[in-house]
Amino acid sequence: MREAGVEACADLPKLEEVRVRFLGRKGELTELLKSLKDLPLEDRKLLGPKGNALKESFESKLTQARARIEDAADAAGSAADAFDLTLPSIRAPRGRLHPLTTALAEISRIFQLLGYSWAEGPFVEDERHNFSALNIPEDHPARDSHDTFYLQGLPLLLRTHTSTVQIRTMESRKPPIRVVCPGRVFRHEQIDATHSAVFHQVEGLVIDSGIGFADLKGHLQAFLQELLGSATQTRFRPSYFPFTEPSTEVDVKCFFCPGSGCPACKHTGWIEILGAGVVNPAVLRTVDYDPERFSGFAFGIGVERVAMLLHGVKDLRDFYSNDLRFLAQFDEDLV
Repeated sequence: MREAGVEACADLPKLEEVRVRFLGRKGELTELLKSLKDLPLEDRKLLGPKGNALKESFESKLTQARARIEDAADAAGSAADAFDLTLPSIRAPRGRLHPLTTALAEISRIFQLLGYSWAEGPFVEDERHNFSALNIPEDHPARDSHDTFYLQGLPLLLRTHTSTVQIRTMESRKPPIRVVCPGRVFRHEQIDATHSAVFHQVEGLVIDSGIGFADLKGHLQAFLQELLGSATQTRFRPSYFPFTEPSTEVDVKCFFCPGSGCPACKHTGWIEILGAGVVNPAVLRTVDYDPERFSGFAFGIGVERVAMLLHGVKDLRDFYSNDLRFLAQFDEDLV
């Protein structure tokens, strides 16, 4: 009867109830063994060993029952945790290309289709390549330390545009030239939603015989329609740059308000996307090109501004925040 009660237990709480019932401080078997002290000596000698043997047997049954119940629980847990080879695997988190990386890659791809090659140059430049060779006079505000980062104790600076690469390219080869010069540039500017002290530019240069403003306009319109869509509306506004003449700034119809006016376009309906112009003859003479034989055009594009247009981002500081919640919304997975 006692052993049958042990064998019938299916879980540890029930088994504990049986143990307490018989082996607790006031358990039935405990009380029975205590009562032996009141028996005559001869009866104690006879019944004492039998009582102890009964207790040991019962404890052994309890131990076996506990092991049986624990083994059954372990087996059930193992079955529940068993690995199903037919289930699809859990996809590990994948890296994503930064939106500035994809914008730069797309700009480069389009100009490659238009026959441009790629040229790069140093971040640290001298004043000649950054200013003088580009027809920027010594008293020009851009040379001031409030606009440019100069290296302390050295006649060097952090380049303020990738036009420096255009000069180095013309110094190292003869026309025809058709290059884009991407890279990081540095300016001493107040950081806000549309300005940064460090940003990316892609500047382009075409030099050959008989190149004029019509060629510039055709190249840039082809680029913008490939980048932003064939329905993209553009306008060319007269402007001034020391290294080009004539000069222009190119706007596209605002994506955020379709031209009706909003804070993103400063309520004009248009967003400036790049500056350009026909290369100034003074720049050609600086690199020993004959302006009577060669002409060309140059342009500069802000990569951050392009990325803002492509992705509808209104604050360029988001690109540098390293906020994974912001970056995860772009689906350019690494392959």
